[in-house]
Order: sequence, then structure tokens, then C-alpha cells
Amino acid sequence: MLDVEIKTTEFQTVAFLPMHGAYAQIPEAFARLYGWIARHGLRASGMPSSVYLTDPATVPESAAAWEVRAPVEGNPAEAEPDASGVGIKRVSPSLVAAAMYRGPYEKIGPAYGEIAAWIPAHGYHVNGPPEEIYFSEPSTPPEDTLTEIEFPVARN
Repeated sequence: MLDVEIKTTEFQTVAFLPMHGAYAQIPEAFARLYGWIARHGLRASGMPSSVYLTDPATVPESAAAWEVRAPVEGNPAEAEPDASGVGIKRVSPSLVAAAMYRGPYEKIGPAYGEIAAWIPAHGYHVNGPPEEIYFSEPSTPPEDTLTEIEFPVARN
């Protein structure tokens, strides 16, 4: 049983890379994103994340739309994705239902279901795409991987 909480996220400036298709591209997407950050003289600060813009329950993975993000320090100018696909944007604070999941990414699905059931049972509704925030290094054993799942919500 997950411990779900309602909280407000913090304002962030992020480098982001929009992606389509298989989620198996996530490691390569983060490598591209962090390489871009380094090449542009920026400094990452905080936990990386992925935002899932399409619902895996209704959209085939081959048509999935998602993006990877990394918070960056300072106040770089907002920019649409360049030729390499990476851009900079501001992410405003939002109210979220959040829970920490421990375990392999391949088994995260039931955690989404548990949070999705908790939200309406506590007087909220989802009003945006979910985000996964990654708290573990890639070398962490899968059973010890920590991922926070956040659903943007609003009161009913």
C-alpha cells in the first residue's frame, strides 16, 4: 500500500527533450539531455523526471508521447527545442497527489492504479499528465530503485 499525499511542487526551470514511441528510449533520452546541458554550459540541479503525455492504458507504446526533464540552475532563457530536440522551459508549481514507489520500473503499473484510485476517493480529480521523478542512480539494483509518481490534481 502506497502512502499518497497531496503537496505543491516547486517552481523549476528545466531542460526538456520531447520523445515519441517506446519507453525503452528513456536511458538514451537522458544521455542526450544531460549531454546537451553540459555542451551549453548549464548545470543540472535536482532530480530528473519523465512526463507521460499520453495514457499507456489507451495509447499504444509505439504512439506514446512523453518527455524527459532535468532541472537546471540559474535563469537560462526559455527556448523551444533546437535542432538536437532539447529546449528550456519554466514549470510552475502545481498541486499533486504523490507517492514514492520502490522497485523495478517494469512493475510500476500497479502503483499508478493505486494512486489513480486514491485521488477521487479523497475528493480530487486528475488535471494533467503524470510525472515520474527519479531518486536513484542508474546503477541502483532494480528492487531498490526509488521513483516518486505525481499526478496533478484539483479539488472536486
